[in-house]
Amino acid sequence: MSIPNDRPAATTSADVDVVVIGAGFGGLYAVHRFRSDGLSVRGFERAPDVGGTWYWNRYPGCRCDIESIYYSYSFSEELQQEWTWTHRYATQGEILRYLRYVADRFDLRKEFTFNTSVTSAVFDDEQVWTVSADNGEVFRARFVLMATGPLSTPIDPKIPGLADFAGVVARTSQWPDDLDLEGKRVGIIGTGSSGIQSAPVIAEQAAHLYVFQRTAQYSIPAWNRAYTEEEIARIKAEYPQMRRDAWETVGGIIYEQPDHDPLTASSEQREAWLEKAWQRGGYLMLASYPNVIFDERVNAIVGEFVKKKIRAKVHDPELKERLTPSYPFGAKRLCADTNYFETFNRDDVTLVDIKENPIDHVDAHGIVLQDGSRVDLDVIILAIGFHAFTGTLLKMEVRGRGGLTIQEKWANSTGNYLGFSIAGFPNLFMVNGPGSVGVLYNMVPASEQHVDFVADTIAYLDSHGLASIEPSEEAERNWCAHLLEIADQTIYPKANTWYMGDNVPGKPREFLAYAGGGPAYFAHFEKEASNGYPGFVLRKRG
Repeated sequence: MSIPNDRPAATTSADVDVVVIGAGFGGLYAVHRFRSDGLSVRGFERAPDVGGTWYWNRYPGCRCDIESIYYSYSFSEELQQEWTWTHRYATQGEILRYLRYVADRFDLRKEFTFNTSVTSAVFDDEQVWTVSADNGEVFRARFVLMATGPLSTPIDPKIPGLADFAGVVARTSQWPDDLDLEGKRVGIIGTGSSGIQSAPVIAEQAAHLYVFQRTAQYSIPAWNRAYTEEEIARIKAEYPQMRRDAWETVGGIIYEQPDHDPLTASSEQREAWLEKAWQRGGYLMLASYPNVIFDERVNAIVGEFVKKKIRAKVHDPELKERLTPSYPFGAKRLCADTNYFETFNRDDVTLVDIKENPIDHVDAHGIVLQDGSRVDLDVIILAIGFHAFTGTLLKMEVRGRGGLTIQEKWANSTGNYLGFSIAGFPNLFMVNGPGSVGVLYNMVPASEQHVDFVADTIAYLDSHGLASIEPSEEAERNWCAHLLEIADQTIYPKANTWYMGDNVPGKPREFLAYAGGGPAYFAHFEKEASNGYPGFVLRKRG
């Protein structure tokens, strides 16, 4: 829904209608949508350019783990026809070029201040947010949209002696452009998606690669390849229907459903189906059976199939077992790789099991393990993950009604409603925040849905003479209970993961996403909009 430019004027002292924080997928579309609706917008981005996570994560081998034809905007048919993806899984560079193209195509950069971080956002008695940035800029806004991304604040390493290392220390999440790994002894700490994608590429450059693994991971081959001209023509012709079909799926990606129950089918039938899913590859292995995250028996069937595939890739019998995961399939973020496990067959790649022999400290020459042994290194790469969902907001001074800080609000649990808004913080919205379906869904259409809901909500407020909206305490409590109720029916709480907040010391342990799937999640928004926002507190101007 687009609102004409003659919308009722807001009687506030705000400089702009909306401040948007972040220039990734969510932030760029937000500026475009709000501006199209006649709203004044100001954006802030800490990077020198657009891109969000795809600006910062430049590590070797960095790709999206969702197919590029789905991991792209749907709001403009012209854009869909103009842009041509080259590969099934786009590289970081190609995604960044796409976002730059979008920024130029819709003239979005002029609304942003780059190289600038927002330091505080404070709500006042006039029902206006005062947003301050580290460059000295201050804007008063009716609304604030946090398009900061659920995986944008890297974890600070707690490794004694890291500052004493005489070589180079780099993060996958803030990769330096001038890092030369040729002929170097390289150690990479972490085997999440970043570590799994980068290790095979680094192994081809380094004199020796040491992979420091705490937890063996499930990873599925991406089977990446270039698109043919015929495929691109078909995709562009079918985009409208493809988008509609994907929207109705649990994860926002089209996939084929099995024609049998895995618990009653023959082992041959299951094996044939799982082999087909394996050959499809990537994150969609998690959709091999609809109840794979809910039924432990089904989960074990799929998990054993994948473990068998992993073992078949690795030559050394001891390495086979060290690289085989022990937690339920999909309980951690499923990875998509290109020759990750095969990399360990190289003579110049060593797996260091830091669950069995943890890192004790770092000295000038390398990493010293608990048993006193040292791995001599020239480069240490940190692929240790993110303070997921909440880290970026918790770094800011965000004060809601009555001076309530976000740190106080989230001290014991991440209270929110729909992963979108927070009681006590009127007119503050999140894109793919904690409690949203985002990280378990295709992030791009999920971002578009959130932005559209915000835009439609602002239009509703303006047309009804209302000044602010925030969830009721009851709706927030019920939503958080609902999140945990669904999560407890799944395998997710059975592993230590960033989904559960386990990777950040002191963070409350709770499932931080909506596990009920896209259609069920989006239905909650439809219910709110069609019934006059019953889960929210609406206040009039003045």
